[in-house]
Amino acid sequence: MLLAAIAQFRPDKGDYPGNLARLGDVLREVAAWPEAPGLVVFPEAALTGYFLEGGVQELALPAERLFADLERVHRESGAPPLDLAIGFYEVWRNVLHNSALYASLGGSDAGIRHVHRKVFLPTYGVFDEERFVEPGRSVSAFDTRWGRAAMLVCEDAWHSLSSMLAALDGAQVILVPSATPGRGLTPRVGTPRPANLDRWDRLAQGIAEEHGLYVLVSHLVGFEGGKGFAGGSIAAGPRGEILLEAPLFEPATVPVTLDFDQITRARAEAPLLSDLEARLPHLLESLEANRRAAGGRAAPPAVATPPQAPAVRTIPSAGTNPLAIDPELTRKWLVEFIRDEVIRRRRFDKALVGLSGGVDSALVTYLAVAALGPENVTAVRMPYRTSSPESLAHAQLVIDALGIPSRTVDITAGVDGIVAGIGGESSPGRKGNVMARMRMITLFDLSAELGALPLGTGNKTERLFGYFTWHADDSPPVNPIGDLFKTQVWALARSLGVPEVIVTKPASADLIRGQTDEGDFGISYPKADQILHWLLQGFRPQEITTLGFSEAEVMLVRKRLESTHWKRRLPTVAMVSQTAIGEYYLRPVDY
Repeated sequence: MLLAAIAQFRPDKGDYPGNLARLGDVLREVAAWPEAPGLVVFPEAALTGYFLEGGVQELALPAERLFADLERVHRESGAPPLDLAIGFYEVWRNVLHNSALYASLGGSDAGIRHVHRKVFLPTYGVFDEERFVEPGRSVSAFDTRWGRAAMLVCEDAWHSLSSMLAALDGAQVILVPSATPGRGLTPRVGTPRPANLDRWDRLAQGIAEEHGLYVLVSHLVGFEGGKGFAGGSIAAGPRGEILLEAPLFEPATVPVTLDFDQITRARAEAPLLSDLEARLPHLLESLEANRRAAGGRAAPPAVATPPQAPAVRTIPSAGTNPLAIDPELTRKWLVEFIRDEVIRRRRFDKALVGLSGGVDSALVTYLAVAALGPENVTAVRMPYRTSSPESLAHAQLVIDALGIPSRTVDITAGVDGIVAGIGGESSPGRKGNVMARMRMITLFDLSAELGALPLGTGNKTERLFGYFTWHADDSPPVNPIGDLFKTQVWALARSLGVPEVIVTKPASADLIRGQTDEGDFGISYPKADQILHWLLQGFRPQEITTLGFSEAEVMLVRKRLESTHWKRRLPTVAMVSQTAIGEYYLRPVDY
């Protein structure tokens, strides 16, 4: 029997000493349990944060240095002897790796027992590991104080070969330090969870059941540059049963008891590992024979003429709403995002929202109040002389409903002064841009006065359409709804109780009298959102028309998307050196 603990850990980016001190707090916590655990499992990159980019070379350290620091912290914590597994960025033989250390702390046999170097480095989507670290070359089990273990780091576990090698090498427990950003707001049966955590559950259960062993997955928690590590760490038993699920979006240290007799029983009931051991030599011989026959290459499949791909692919979830969200999961996710970005990362206590009277800014205000409390959120109304009186009234509805402090700053004099100073004939569009930028001047100046961080209020549809004023609407450093399409904003706003009159009124930037967003677009938000979604999924216009959209609608959306990439990026800089910012000199926004 082994009492283990999964330490779901939230590091401060790049703060190795501070994170090491917090690790000591975890050791003090488990030392106070009625029975102290024999093993504590921490996540991937637990002492530095995961998305470091070029910062890896500044924070990577030898395993021996990490062990010395862990030994000191363990000694200071007063915890009894225990084993610890933790992910870290390692420098080994002058090469950088994403690694995991297993060490025994305290006692006469204290020392490093194993270092696993991540073999499979994700380099797709938000991941770019191969640019900053080198892959490991082996997976092996090792002996511990209590039995035999193996470690896989995050993506390693997604490749069935890794867990197979660990099991064949005698592992009774596979430890998986992980840093997996949450993805997916789709409603599900049961407790709301990010969609990718369901995949992790199935993965851990499948490995455990196939090989008759325990799998402990310790997920990182917190936010890094908007990417949310949701937690939800899990343990699976040798019959594939889930033994624990840690909470979402918060640090936690959770115990789990491992009964090694259960491994014996599970493998007797389903001797899949024994079958594998018996058959593997023959399968490897067959593979090698095929390679020799093919001149050292894998033999091609014996298919005379491969089937031609259809000219138009079928969209897989046609007939369903791919943009449906779980409102409670979305609320919790975005509230924790605001807390993390405003309080933990940027060290503010308060936030500031430009409250226009529209649904986007109303929703952000509701989320900010849930995250920070009504006394710490200030709403700012910034009317121009041609602004709709309805906008002011609707903004006041939100202020009254939430009981938050507010300021009203009339920007008319400032806008008219700039326009007059420039002179000449100013078009409505130009004046609208001046209004938007004047509002940002106002917000950022009030930010300095109030010590409050401005929050952005632009939704994903607007951002993809480029429907905002550059260096104005997009200026606030934190935006909780920037990855929500407009229809998802409506759904979440209704769930949170934003007044229905605000949710249902035609969306408008209120820069020009009578203007509406959909009138400017030439297409409705529900249609635009669906078309954008499928374009972002990689489907071609002719495939998207099979869902009932006209070719003109799809091409309109595609043109808006493809002509506005520049508005979603920082200015283009002439690169003349090997230290160009954002090209060679790479550091994350929260480093």
